Amino acid sequence: MRAEVIRLACERPVDSEVPLARWSSSELAAEVISRGICEQISGVTVWRWLSEDAIKPWQYRSWIFPRDPEFTANAGRILDLYAGRWEGELLHPGDYVVCCDEKPSIQARRRKHQTLPSAPGIGRGQRVEHEYERNGALCYFAAWDVKRAKLFDRCAPADGIEPFDALVEQFMTVEPYSKARRVFVIVDNGSAHRGKKSIRRLQGRYENLILVHTPVHASWLNQAEIYFSIVQRKVLTPNDFADLATLQQQLLTFGRRYEHIAAPFEWKFTRADLDRLAHRLDLPAAHAA
Repeated sequence: MRAEVIRLACERPVDSEVPLARWSSSELAAEVISRGICEQISGVTVWRWLSEDAIKPWQYRSWIFPRDPEFTANAGRILDLYAGRWEGELLHPGDYVVCCDEKPSIQARRRKHQTLPSAPGIGRGQRVEHEYERNGALCYFAAWDVKRAKLFDRCAPADGIEPFDALVEQFMTVEPYSKARRVFVIVDNGSAHRGKKSIRRLQGRYENLILVHTPVHASWLNQAEIYFSIVQRKVLTPNDFADLATLQQQLLTFGRRYEHIAAPFEWKFTRADLDRLAHRLDLPAAHAA
């Protein structure tokens, strides 16, 4: 009986012709009874059986299955850089690894009532008006030196090749990057830095630059995304800016503040983890690249 409950829980309801998106323990119990598997069973019993095997059919998470045929090879190169290696050899002391990305369409939302600060004695935090006026949007660009915890950032009205190249110029024209042995620049597959054209454009402009792309739909491998998540929490939530000039000033001022306290991110996902992921998803192993 328990095996039948677990088997059913590991199927989608629609595959069993049940018009549900997800099972709950009580609905599984009802379905087991309706199928004649048992005469009586409670949702609590079903929940207990599933919990023992860590099965939670009532939960779900968004997922993009890797569709890049070179997923593990491309991901492995980036993980090697984070571990201080490139093409099987240790990085030279004169090598640098910089992650670049953009956070587009950041709105300046002016609240229709002034945001109220936290107040003592009544046990509440800030109060933010639900209604707001949209006062335009901008794009925030950031470049993060993985080992030095050095940040370069800028704002532009929109994303595109020109503002992205300006970000690269911002760090590639100053020391130590301008005189570095190699500067590995990690980017995702956004339109401003996609494909071989972006490699020819940037590597043709800077002889010591090596552009490294993440696999498609794997921008989580780009450490600039970690910095953007910090910006989202610390600066943009709640979003309450009078205009774009105020929003831009707040972003750039935070960048300088963060730089003073920043340390390299503790990256823990390794090639061994990638191999386990590849095995679970039936992808080519990273070490084969």
